[in-house]
Amino acid sequence: MILRKRFTREERSWIMYDWAEAVFTTIMMAAIFPVFFVTVAGGEDSLGSAWWAIGISISRIILGIAAPVIGAIIAYRGYKKKLFVTFVSLGILATLLLAATHLYYDEYGAIQGNWLMLLIGYVFALLFRSAASFVYDSYLPDVTTKDRMDMVSTWGFGIGYIGGSTIPFVASILIIMFGPQFGIGMITAVRISIIMTGLWWAFFSIPMIRDVHHKHEIDVPKSAFMKDALSKIFSTGKKIAKNKILLTFLIAYFFYIDGVGTIIGMATAYGTELGLDVVSMLGALFVTQIVACPFSIFFGKLSKKVNSINLIFVAICVYIVICIMGFIMGFGLETGAFGVDIAVIFFWALAFMVGTVQGGIQAISRSTFARLVPAENSGEYFGFFEIYGRFSTIIGPFLYATILNITGRPSFSILSIIAIFLVGFSILLANRRSLKGALERSR
Repeated sequence: MILRKRFTREERSWIMYDWAEAVFTTIMMAAIFPVFFVTVAGGEDSLGSAWWAIGISISRIILGIAAPVIGAIIAYRGYKKKLFVTFVSLGILATLLLAATHLYYDEYGAIQGNWLMLLIGYVFALLFRSAASFVYDSYLPDVTTKDRMDMVSTWGFGIGYIGGSTIPFVASILIIMFGPQFGIGMITAVRISIIMTGLWWAFFSIPMIRDVHHKHEIDVPKSAFMKDALSKIFSTGKKIAKNKILLTFLIAYFFYIDGVGTIIGMATAYGTELGLDVVSMLGALFVTQIVACPFSIFFGKLSKKVNSINLIFVAICVYIVICIMGFIMGFGLETGAFGVDIAVIFFWALAFMVGTVQGGIQAISRSTFARLVPAENSGEYFGFFEIYGRFSTIIGPFLYATILNITGRPSFSILSIIAIFLVGFSILLANRRSLKGALERSR
């Protein structure tokens, strides 16, 4: 009812896609599948979280290279919807195929199998999911006006957290916890979670595909299609390079969103390396989803009174504190300063803190960029937004994996992420007046 009263049909359907894809974020990227992968990969004496980080980086590199080409193509009449449906379909298919990976229990009850195939399958699933998400983001100028973008964007993340993240996530946790009583082992439980992810994503993508249309489109050239698309990439790149305000925001975004993506992608892998109980971590991440919903919407309401750049500043500061607390948690366990029971309390506190800013910083960043670019070229510009966002999520996981391989201590890996947040914060701080002025003029 709230969505029906506050939003148009196109806005509601666009928001619902956040509900659809959020299940992938929670189960496949943040909670259940990372823990499962680290467990399987660790069974062969490898650093599971390091391999996980490398897989994330590979996916980001591929999409970062492809994003500007996709962005140029979706500007043409009829192509945005076609590519969106293609990426969603391939992402769902790749996800479902992960459930068919050969896994088994050895004589000691440990899970064994081809963890490399799990990683490769996940890289493809993440790649297509991220490509679909990028095209989805570029639809924001098509579904609403600039003065409503912050509200629509933050409600998208909020609805995603409360519905798409919690309902299938809870079902997955219940299957994992109580499945053994009904003869359902961990392998089967994870397979059910993966299948649930794919089906949920497919069903709730229907409103977006049905109701949202590309309004700010341009005619397809009669000849030299790819040549024209590539020329648009260079043209848009030059426009961004000349627009100091937009370029400054993108560079800052490149760094601080790297930290956000690293925390999302590495949280449970980090906890698993430290030996935390899987059920405790999943419960804590459930708290993250519950907390993230109202706080995401709250960010949207605050943006009417507080400049969105100030909101990003606050969120970055919270993430820096999260990294420090994460280091204390890990270092305490590694040195024996305290036990797992205290570490679990730390993890729950961290999960709550992440929930207060995770959706808000992503939603406000998305709508801030959309307000700074011309609506008729949103696809081309969002192609570069995707480059900065996806390539940025290479640095954090790579840094994490490198520090872990050098020191052998996950605590130092998580502490190193602070540097990335500080760079983003510094760039925004140095250019805050011009950014705030541009956003005020866009209303």
